[in-house]
Amino acid sequence: METRADVLIVGAGMVGSALALALRGSGLDILVLDGSPLSVKPFDPQAAFEPRVSALSAASQRILQRLDVWDGIAARRVSPYGEMQVWDGSGTGQIHFSASSVHAEVLGHIVENKVVQDALLEQLHDSDIGLLANARLEQMRRSGDDWLLTLADGRRLRAPLVVAADGANSAVRRLTGTATREWDYLHHAIVTSVRTVDGHHKTAWQRFTDDGPLAFLPLQREGENWCSIVWSVTPSEAERLMALEDELFCRELERAFEGRLGSVLAADPRLCVPLRQRHAKRYVAEGLALIGDAAHVIHPLAGQGVNLGFLDAAVLAEVLLHASEREERLADVRVLSRFERRRMPHNLALMAAMEGFERLFQTDRLPLRWLRNAGLKVVDQLPEAKALFVRQALGLTGDLPELARL
Repeated sequence: METRADVLIVGAGMVGSALALALRGSGLDILVLDGSPLSVKPFDPQAAFEPRVSALSAASQRILQRLDVWDGIAARRVSPYGEMQVWDGSGTGQIHFSASSVHAEVLGHIVENKVVQDALLEQLHDSDIGLLANARLEQMRRSGDDWLLTLADGRRLRAPLVVAADGANSAVRRLTGTATREWDYLHHAIVTSVRTVDGHHKTAWQRFTDDGPLAFLPLQREGENWCSIVWSVTPSEAERLMALEDELFCRELERAFEGRLGSVLAADPRLCVPLRQRHAKRYVAEGLALIGDAAHVIHPLAGQGVNLGFLDAAVLAEVLLHASEREERLADVRVLSRFERRRMPHNLALMAAMEGFERLFQTDRLPLRWLRNAGLKVVDQLPEAKALFVRQALGLTGDLPELARL
């Protein structure tokens, strides 16, 4: 027995689910498969914060609003921020960004990934989109004009178009032999949530230390001051920090952050994630498209990963819907290349910027250290330059898909 679909989306994470919802009501037979149970549990506002969070841009918010997902997110837990403070821990350079510089209310929202995921799944369960839970992909091969997928339990799925939305360690990318360029940053990211004495003032804070960037991202819980942290350090330092008892870890973190929010009172359980950058050489092939982390993984320096993924999903949906209206064959690589041409330059540009930024702040060479401090000071005195950065971060410029436009 084979199950057939017009479009088969592998991965029901945030990006894959967003794509499925963007294709809702198109008349296409959409099937989404994932190795997880795809269940949604009632949200407890007093529950501990999930360690993995995303800094959702205004463009991502608009996409989620138009997919009828944002209200479900806001009903759970979101933390808006309107300011950003960045400074060099090895010098005196610093820069401040504000939403008010472009007459916006917020720069973005810090949201737990699980909150976004559950709100998306709620909409998927209420739709006519096919969902296949606990489905682990084992084999994938061409069969005529289709792809034939075999699951671990022996079930087989057939579709002319398969979309890989199954994350950084994509099984689809591996099984189809899609080539990538990748390298190790030689850093690990420690992520957790911490409680501080002073409030975060709805500000995202980032200090560049000698070991790597340290971000304090605002979280919202009534009566308490919480932040999500992303601390990039060398593997040996990560091993040392992960082995510390909570009290000692809090003291190390407070020292690394220069006590900007007072004492760090408590820390939730920590995760340690090795950092690699990866980029697929092609996003598309005949009957195949890669989106989100399956196509590109960037440094968490600016929290842009999921925003790139949502834009991927919105652009691919737009390309497929327009092609369907013109009765073109969706699996045609010439159709899918329209998606690649729009997304690859944008993703590569941001990846290059993040790579250059990260290397500039990791260097110990005195001329470059002087240059970055002087540069931060100069740019901080240029309102138009900062406003340009803010507009870009908000998704107010560039080749935006219809779902993300104002």
